[in-house]
Amino acid sequence: MCGIVGIVNYKRDISNDYPLIRNMNSTIEKRGPDEDGYYFEKNVNFGHKRLIVIDPKGGKQPMSATLNNNTYTIVYNGQIYNTKELRQVLEKEGFSFERTL
Repeated sequence: MCGIVGIVNYKRDISNDYPLIRNMNSTIEKRGPDEDGYYFEKNVNFGHKRLIVIDPKGGKQPMSATLNNNTYTIVYNGQIYNTKELRQVLEKEGFSFERTL
């Protein structure tokens, strides 16, 4: 089963707190030994450990979508069973998907 870690702090810039979030992510190594991903911004840091079950390339996290010059990033734990169909619908609506780090 995958795992997620994160920090949100609107009072200070945490974008350079790489060691902390990487250490947090290493503590959940057994939850997702196949891959890890990170997202670092001014007030938000995400870490993700992945156990690859399906979609090795398309399931990389954190996931970002850009719409109207705004980028939205998520990290989640779970499986969406109709991923292919949902992606096609969202892409027709103008969403694009890319790996952030």
